[in-house]
Amino acid sequence: MNIKDFAVERYFARYEFTAQYMLSSSDCDGYPMNYVLDLASDSEKTSWDTLKLGYTETLGSPTLRKAIKQHYKTIDLDDIVVSSPGEANFILMNILLNKGDHAICMSPMYQSLYQIAKELECSVSFWKPTEEQNKWHYNPADLKKLIQANTKLIIINFPHNPTGFSPEMNDYLEIIDIARHYGIPIFSDEMYRFLTHNEHSGLPPMCDLYENGISLWGTAKTFGLAGLRLGWLTSKNKEFLKKVESFKDYLSICNSATSEILATIALNNMDKFVQPNLQKIQSNIVLFSEFHKRNNHLFDFHKPKSGSTAFIKFKSNETSFQFAEKLVKETGIMLLPSETFEYGTSHARVGFGRANMPEMLDVFQKYITKHYNS
Repeated sequence: MNIKDFAVERYFARYEFTAQYMLSSSDCDGYPMNYVLDLASDSEKTSWDTLKLGYTETLGSPTLRKAIKQHYKTIDLDDIVVSSPGEANFILMNILLNKGDHAICMSPMYQSLYQIAKELECSVSFWKPTEEQNKWHYNPADLKKLIQANTKLIIINFPHNPTGFSPEMNDYLEIIDIARHYGIPIFSDEMYRFLTHNEHSGLPPMCDLYENGISLWGTAKTFGLAGLRLGWLTSKNKEFLKKVESFKDYLSICNSATSEILATIALNNMDKFVQPNLQKIQSNIVLFSEFHKRNNHLFDFHKPKSGSTAFIKFKSNETSFQFAEKLVKETGIMLLPSETFEYGTSHARVGFGRANMPEMLDVFQKYITKHYNS
């Protein structure tokens, strides 16, 4: 497969480990190993101390899957397959889609959620948002218009990267009703689950509501444990999950033994990870809102409803790529331009999960004052 470059990841590869400031990261600061292990129960400590670095079960250990299951309402242990998130997405696309099929995907979107479908020679239609009244919105009626006779998959992501959008419950249920009417599976990327800024605005996982729904979640975004490289697919479609298990035999086969134990500890102590991340995100959104007020001549900012990112829109004549390149080279601040999302040339992603946001914004303000306030 001569697959197209993954634009977001290629851009990160250029700057993620050399730029001084990461203003576009979608994850939160990673937790130290000691923080995780200090939360372990006696049995988890024993599992860690006696761990042998051999192969693990393809589906994920029963202990890990039990820790995952507690965060869903209707799924069983055998409704879970543990994998890395990227691998899970790759397997899913290869199982559900064939050459000539049609898929619908939100836009802007993380590229792997639609590019693999394209590489499988499927056609892809993009469900695009409106940007008005100081907010983003995805209208289910627009989704329905995109359905074709050969539509085999609908791909959604809530909380949404990069806009920070999440639908109201009635719109979420309408998406399910549309898919159910046409018999189309929904692949729901829920990597930012529980990072909701209003305690009443969180959505139930797709797999709990729709018999033909598939949910993806993991440790990278919600928990601030991206280095574990661990995620999981959940679905009531057991035939589909058996195919995922068989396909995985040709890829990773099984998961990291160390990551499984650390993820189990995190899942059994979720508030110890989620609440500090949420507090950091919400505090940084307040800071960025004030930063925007001082610089609203340069860009528009819609406060995100959920997740750890927002998608700002520049008002200058230069492209977002040109702006980002100049910014990182002069200040060391990395900003992710919308060209990497294949979504025009005017937007950029901002991430709110870094503790050094005040310092970043101070450096950014000096740059704007120097170049854009004359």
